Amino acid sequence: MERFSIDTAPQYNRHYNEDSFWKKLKHLASNVGSKVLYPALQLYFLLQAKNVPMKAKTLIVGALGYLILPVDMVPDFIPALGFTDDLSALMVALRTLNKYLTPEINHKAKEQTNNILKQGRDMLHLS
Repeated sequence: MERFSIDTAPQYNRHYNEDSFWKKLKHLASNVGSKVLYPALQLYFLLQAKNVPMKAKTLIVGALGYLILPVDMVPDFIPALGFTDDLSALMVALRTLNKYLTPEINHKAKEQTNNILKQGRDMLHLS
C-alpha cells in the first residue's frame, strides 16, 4: 500500500505518520477496543483512497494526528474519559467526510479492527 504524506501541509506531518498511527492502534486495542479503532481505521483507509480530495485528507490527518498526540485535552490515561476527546475528533471528521465512505472502506476498517483485536487477545493468551 502506498504511503501518504501531505507535502503541501507539513505542519500536519509532525503529528501524523503511519508508524505512530499503527503503534497507537495496537495500544488502543488493549484499552478501548473497537469503539476508537474502527473510526480511526475508517479515516486511515479514506486517507489512502484516490477519490478523496486533498482538503479532506488534511482533515483526516488532523484527526488522526490528534489521536496520536500523547498530550491532548483529556489525557488518555483517565479511565472511561481518556479517549472521549479522541473519539470526538474522529467522529467529527467522519461526519464531515461521510460522502467519501464506501462499503469497501467500511469493510476494510472492520476487518482490520477485528485483526488487531484478535492479535491483542492472542498476545494475552501467550503471556
